[in-house]
Formats: sequence, structure tokens, C-alpha cells
Amino acid sequence: MSIGLYIHIPFCIKKCNYCDFVSYPIGDVQADSYLHALEGEMELYHQLLKADDLSLETLYIGGGTPTCLTGPQLRRVLQASRLFFDWLPENEVTVEANPGTLDIAKLEVLQEEGVNRLSLGVQSFSPGHLARMGRPHGIREVKEAVQMVREAGIKNLSLDLIYGLPEQTLQEWRHTLSEALFLEPEHLSAYGLKIETGTPWGHLEVRGELEPADQDLARLMYDEVQEQCKKRGYRHYEISNFAKPGFEARHNLRYWHNHSYLGLGVAAASYMNQRRWTNVSLLKDYETLLAGRKRPVAEEWSLDLTDEMAETVLLGLRTLDGVALDRFQERFGIDLQAIFAGPVEKMMAAGLLTIDNQHLKLTPAGLPVANLVFEAFV
Repeated sequence: MSIGLYIHIPFCIKKCNYCDFVSYPIGDVQADSYLHALEGEMELYHQLLKADDLSLETLYIGGGTPTCLTGPQLRRVLQASRLFFDWLPENEVTVEANPGTLDIAKLEVLQEEGVNRLSLGVQSFSPGHLARMGRPHGIREVKEAVQMVREAGIKNLSLDLIYGLPEQTLQEWRHTLSEALFLEPEHLSAYGLKIETGTPWGHLEVRGELEPADQDLARLMYDEVQEQCKKRGYRHYEISNFAKPGFEARHNLRYWHNHSYLGLGVAAASYMNQRRWTNVSLLKDYETLLAGRKRPVAEEWSLDLTDEMAETVLLGLRTLDGVALDRFQERFGIDLQAIFAGPVEKMMAAGLLTIDNQHLKLTPAGLPVANLVFEAFV
């Protein structure tokens, strides 16, 4: 059985004002000591897992900002993943990057080590919004980064954008979309902003100093990205994701299809053999546990059949194709419409779910309120 491997690199140039991911300023830590612990975790799972569970169909290195690392450090991570895991042919290998942290030398390392997909955190093409978000790059760095990626020969580029920013207008969002699509990425992710507790923007919101985006306006922005991407030949294949045909993110599809994956690094999550676990979030704890050759797990739990079925539906509904009824039956030996008759009928009556070509899926009206649909299955 092949798996997807996620590796968390928790370092950034600086923490953005909206970010609640586990990350640390790169200048405040010793990256090499973290990478040593990361290699220790790889070795540990190399010994613990069966050979079949070491076969990688996808590899995703995220963060943080992995490209905060030096070229030699990036090479070290990629070579370690080859040493302790079996890369299958046509493995999708993605690295997240931010504009301003890439250079030709790093891109050469990535290409030499088999990276064939890059995910670039652009977020906005408005200098004012970038500054308010605390992003450490400008528009010029975005365009320079895209040019370098293309010159390096990486043919699968994804751009990340955020809409529903405080004080963002529909016209500004249209400009950001236009600029992003002009760069012709193979993949585009567009996420609606959620202001998280504990972030700088979260503190401002509590004090009444930051006004969240109007939800009706955010809905119009979501409609806009769907319309513009469709015009340019992108397939809307997941709630927030659009791809040219054949460039869907295979690693993320593993999550949405509820297939096995292993997460390495601080705060990384895993799902294998009907078990889920998450790693500790503190660098010191992570490194200490691995120095003692212990799994750096903070929490671990088993899923019963009902849990696994519900998760498969919830995750599958994130995709525009939805949940294939025959595959659900084959996987669990039970009819989806029978086990979830109540929520399915309720959401279908509300016009938020439909069954089309033997797939249970969100309707166009259900896409913007997907969380309401998901709650019905919990």
C-alpha cells in the first residue's frame, strides 16, 4: 500500500498577522538540529512500518516556509526522504515556497533532487494588503519568483491566494485574480480568510480594531474566482482549488479521499491503519523525544467504523466530484444513503446536496456553505 508523506518545516522569515500554523522565525532557532531530529523520525518509521507502508506516491514539504532553508539543507531533507522511503515512479514531489526566499541555486537543488511541483504563497497582488498581512514580500518578488521557477524547468506551479481580507474590495480581488492568472500557473488555490484566535489579527478583532470582511462580499469574491478560473480553462475540483486538466494536487487528493498519509515534523498529522495521531508542537519537545528514539506524538486515537465512514464522507464532499457511492460501498460494505439517511435527506431537501451520476456531491448553492453541510454528518 502506497502512502503520501508530509514533512513539516516550521521556519519562516517572520510570522504573518493572520497565521496560526506552528512556525518559528528562522533566525531564532537552529535549523540543523531540527533537521537532525527529522532524520531521526524518518529512521524510526523506516524501522516501525512495513515495507509496503514506506512506498511514497506523493511527498509534500510544507511549513512554515521550507525555502527559508539553505540549498544544502533542502537537499538534506530530500535525500533523507529517499534514503528512508521508497519513491515510486512518477512520484509527485511538492515544496512550498514564498516569494523572496527562492533563488536559482535553491531551485537547481530542488530540481536535481526530484521536486516537480512548487506551491508559491502569493496571497495578494495588493501592496497595501500584503503589508497589512505582514507578508515579507512585494509584487516584484512574486513575478521574479515565477520567472525563476519557469527558467528552472519546473512545469507544475501552484499559486496560493487569500480573499475576504479586512477592507478588501471586490475590485481589488479581481485585480489579484487577474494578475495571478496572467502568470498562467497550472494550479490555483483561493482560500477565504478566517481570523484565528491568538493571531495578531485575532487580538485586533477582539479589541474591536479589525473588522472582518462582510460575508456577502466574501461570497461574491468566491463566485468571482470560480467564474474567472472557468473562463481560463481551470477545473474547479475542490472547494478552494482549481487546476488545469491533469494538474490537480495529488497529495491533497489523498487527504480528501481519506487515504493513508504519514506526517513528520513538529505538529504534523498522520492517518494510517485506522489510526490518527499528531506530533508535539514545541521544537524542544520534538527534538528531546527523538533524541531518546521515541515517537514525538502528542495525541493518538483509533477510529471505529462509524468515525471512518463519516470522515470519508466529509472529506470527499470537499471535492467537486463528491463521494462515489459504489466506492463507499466497496470500502465499507454498507450503503452510504442507508447509514447517513438523515443528513443526506435533510441536505438534499435544502438544496445543498445532490446525487449525480452515482456521486453524492455539494450543489453550487452548497459550496459556499459547505461547513453547514459537514456539520450535519458529525
